[in-house]
Amino acid sequence: MKAAQIVAPRRIVVVETDEPQLMGAGQVKIQLERACLCGSDVPLWDYDHNELAERARLNPRKAKRAPFVDYVNGDPYPLRVGLSIHECLGTVVESTSDQFQTGDFVLALPDAQKGLCEYICAPDSRTIPLPKGAVPDEQILMTQPLGTVVWACQKLGNIVDSDVAIVGQGPMGLMFTRMLANLGARTVIGLDKLDYRLHTAKKMHATHTVNVDKDNPVEAIREITNGKMADLVVEAVGHQTKTLNSCMKLVRHMGTLLCFGVPDDAYYPFAYPEFFRLNLNLISTVGPNVVPNFSLARDLIAQGRVDMAPLVTHVLPFEEIQHGYELFTDRLDGAIKVVIDYNSLRT
Repeated sequence: MKAAQIVAPRRIVVVETDEPQLMGAGQVKIQLERACLCGSDVPLWDYDHNELAERARLNPRKAKRAPFVDYVNGDPYPLRVGLSIHECLGTVVESTSDQFQTGDFVLALPDAQKGLCEYICAPDSRTIPLPKGAVPDEQILMTQPLGTVVWACQKLGNIVDSDVAIVGQGPMGLMFTRMLANLGARTVIGLDKLDYRLHTAKKMHATHTVNVDKDNPVEAIREITNGKMADLVVEAVGHQTKTLNSCMKLVRHMGTLLCFGVPDDAYYPFAYPEFFRLNLNLISTVGPNVVPNFSLARDLIAQGRVDMAPLVTHVLPFEEIQHGYELFTDRLDGAIKVVIDYNSLRT
């Protein structure tokens, strides 16, 4: 089968590899049809993993790592075949599960983010059925990332009539913008450096947007909230250490900071005195409760209650995975969600 493999920093190629086989009961083999890149895939392609291994050796406190990379046993390249994508859908072609049968249209989480393969095997506990034709496949694919936002929002309690700010208006931040608006927040403020993302934030029902490179975010939030500051701030950037403390400056006394952005660094500077004196609530959130969270996200999209159309900016054939990573990582051509079409492998 065809697959993709990262062979050097910022270099991914299409390769041939063996098809996976079902190894026991309760599994499905899926012929993938669509997948899309996520911010958590970027470090595997973008970082120089030899450089990171050397940095960690010299100073473990400054270690910065990506998942699923062997930093111990010599040159980590090439990385494992299939890295890195985990937002995948397709059709079941074999099943040892009593929940799924051949021909079912499903979303599944591949093992260890190895979703850049023509076929994957997944346990039925990490697989859900999808409706065919309710919305375009590229939109129902957003079930996976939206499911992680559903999981996060379940931790927040009642936010009706709240002032909320979402720092980072990439794909995940934009999903938070729409979900928090749907959940009844009075004011939904999207913050980012890129105007095209802020334009999309308005389509996702942001009431206000702030370009943090053009305006002082603290002063902007103070003005929007009439001096109170935000009841809730969502950190949806990740992959660097600066925004955590920046977010703290936007929250009101006894407010809440939700940490969603993925950390790569071993240690983060943390303005603990400020956090302590503001009596803040800090919530971390990673991963979903797969079946219930993905199922709700699927239904929200299929029923039109969360419109994902503004997020899907590019659909590329599998053979252009290198270009897809470049678009997504470097934020070229207004890229938000870059979808990979696996059907091109069979034409």
